[in-house]
Amino acid sequence: MLPLADIHHLIETYGYGVIGGMVALEGMGIPVPGETALIVAAIYAERTHHLTIGLVIAAAAAGAILGDNTGFFIGREVGYRLLFRFGRYVGLTESRIKLGQYLFQRHGGKVVFVARFVAVLRTLAALLAGLNYMAWRRFVVFNAAGGILWATVYGSGAYWLGKQIEHLARPVGVVVGVVALTLIVIGVRFLRGHEAALQAEAERALPGPLRPPGHRRDRLKVTKDQAL
Repeated sequence: MLPLADIHHLIETYGYGVIGGMVALEGMGIPVPGETALIVAAIYAERTHHLTIGLVIAAAAAGAILGDNTGFFIGREVGYRLLFRFGRYVGLTESRIKLGQYLFQRHGGKVVFVARFVAVLRTLAALLAGLNYMAWRRFVVFNAAGGILWATVYGSGAYWLGKQIEHLARPVGVVVGVVALTLIVIGVRFLRGHEAALQAEAERALPGPLRPPGHRRDRLKVTKDQAL
C-alpha cells in the first residue's frame, strides 16, 4: 500500500492521469488504492485549486470504467481458459462452472454495481464477471453507473468535507463491507443447500456441454426482473 504522502506527491506531479490510472489498475484486479487516490485528489483540489473537482471526478469515473472493462476481458479471455482447463482439479466441475455463469447472467448487474463501493469486491468484480461470461453490454451499463456514482459521491464528499471524509468513509466502508460479507456467507450457504436444484436450472438455461474458451455462448434468456 502506497503511503498517503507518496500518493499526494504523484497527484501533485502528474495530476488527473494518476487518479485515472490508479483507479483503473484497481479495477483490473491489482490492489492499488484507487479510492484513496480519489479522496486525496479531491482534498488537494479544494485546498490548492490546482485541480478541478469536476475533472477529478471525471478522471476517477473514466478510470473505473476503463479499468473494469479491461479486467472483464482479462477474466473472460485468460481467467476462463484457466478455469476451463484446471477447474476440475479444485472441485469446479462443469455443472458448477455453468452455475456461476447462470448466476452472473441473472444477478451480475447487482454484483457489479454494489462491488464498486466495497474495497475487496471492487478489485475482483470485473474479473469474476468476465470469467463467468456475463453479457458484456449489461456489464458496461451497471459498471458505468456504479463507477460514475462512486466517483461523484466520494469525490464531491471529500471536496466539501476535506479530511472529515475519513471519519465518515471508514465507518461507512466497514458497515458496507460487513453487510457484503454477511450477504456472501448467506449466499454461499444458500448455494450449498440448493446446489442441485440451481444446477438443474443452469443446465436448462445453458444446455449442452461447457463451451470452450473463445466460443461465443448464446445469450441466456432471462426476464427483465431476473436480469437486474
